[in-house]
Amino acid sequence: IIAKNSDREPNEPNNMKFIPAASHELPQKLQCTYISIPQIESTPDLLLMQPSWMWGAEYGSNSYGVCIGNEGVFSGGSIKEPALLGMDLLRLGLERGKTAFSALQVIINLLEEFGQGGNCGLHTSTYYNNAFIIADRREAYVLETYERFWVWKQVTDVYAISNCYSITDDW
Repeated sequence: IIAKNSDREPNEPNNMKFIPAASHELPQKLQCTYISIPQIESTPDLLLMQPSWMWGAEYGSNSYGVCIGNEGVFSGGSIKEPALLGMDLLRLGLERGKTAFSALQVIINLLEEFGQGGNCGLHTSTYYNNAFIIADRREAYVLETYERFWVWKQVTDVYAISNCYSITDDW
């Protein structure tokens, strides 16, 4: 079981959005919230809980059974220059990952290549790094990020993420 509690700004619209599977002409650029990255050939069905103003999502699942939730991590080292938002990375993990582990690898690879950064707030200037919980029917992982750095661990029992780092020396 995976669950997500939203802590977005008061009165910020969040939409439950279904995005059908699609094939894409290549080469093509994919416009995320602030930057464009290369598109992939095909994407699965997605069900997203999405803040209305951004491309990415706070929570979602794909037709392969991968589910991802994200939390902002307030670390003091957040990048203000536009890059991928954590919520963009979440959606990209769902679009490109067929298993929890492959979604984890997608997010890590895109984080290293394009970085994370930019304003995450609708009405306020809010900058943060991100933590993710990524699961499918067989396995689950927690991924915590700081700028382009990351650490992950496999979940062996139960786990919760919130607005702080939780992985210590057991990764």
